[in-house]
Order: sequence, then structure tokens, then C-alpha cells
Amino acid sequence: AEPLRRATKIAFKLLALTFVRPGELRGALWEEFDLERAEWRIPAERMKMRSPHIVPLSRQALALLVELKPLAGSSPFLFHATTNINRPMSENTLSYAMGRMGYSGTATPHGFRALASTVLNEEGFDPDIIERQLAHAERNKIRAAYHRAEYLDDRRKMMQWWADFLDGQYL
Repeated sequence: AEPLRRATKIAFKLLALTFVRPGELRGALWEEFDLERAEWRIPAERMKMRSPHIVPLSRQALALLVELKPLAGSSPFLFHATTNINRPMSENTLSYAMGRMGYSGTATPHGFRALASTVLNEEGFDPDIIERQLAHAERNKIRAAYHRAEYLDDRRKMMQWWADFLDGQYL
């Protein structure tokens, strides 16, 4: 079905633009998005580290969400199952699609996170900001107890830089 194929392409682009975990994207609900504020607020119960996470959305990500809405129809999920709009996309859909594109055994949907981290670190972005965007837990227990900065303004700038970089390189 054409809408599913287009939705799958959009899912890959959003994975690249937001570098969230694939499961966080698969389970994304429209109610988590504030397009006016350009934010995706993922609740704690859907995060690996069980802490709420804000994803600043680039102009490119917002445009994809606008394009995706009619494809999602009345589903509460951005990416619904092919057989039931009230269930999220299968956890195998993106991996299967990568295999069909010739990346079986060489790349995974999770790999967009490593790509983003590598490029942003090489470009000199603050590692704390990158780690916060990746929603990684602080390994230093003392630092974790006191260091709760969100860096939202800095993350917004970084996410827009990243989207512009991808536009120039890949998308």
C-alpha cells in the first residue's frame, strides 16, 4: 500500500532527524507533539531510562509531521500497524525495510543515533548537549544527582544544524 511505503520513508527520515530510539518513534502518539512549540514530549513510561524527554523539532521534522498526518488518518499513532490503526507499527517494519534496501547485516534503525553522535561530536558540539539529546543516563552517580540541565535552547540550535547538515548531505 502506497501510504505505508511513504510512512515508512518518513519514519526513517524522522529517525535520522530526531535520533530517538526506534521504539520511541514506533510508539509515538500525536498527542505527544506540540507543533506550535516545535517539541515532541515523550513521557517517562515510553523512555528506556524512565525519564520524560523533550525532542526539539527542526523545520524539516515539522514538515514531515505535516506530511504524515493525512497518512496516519484517525490513528493515535504516527506510525500505525497495517492491520490495526490503534496499534503501533510493528517493531520489525523498519529493520525489514532496511534489509529490502540492501542494508541487512550492515545497518540498523538504531544506527542513526550513533551517526548523529559521531558527527555532532566531530563538529564540536558540547558532549553534554549531545548526550542529553540522546537521553543517555549520566554514568557518574554524583554528577547525575546534581546535573539535571535540559539545554533546550542549545539542543534546538543543534537539532536545526543537524537537519540542515542532513539536507546538504543525505536527504
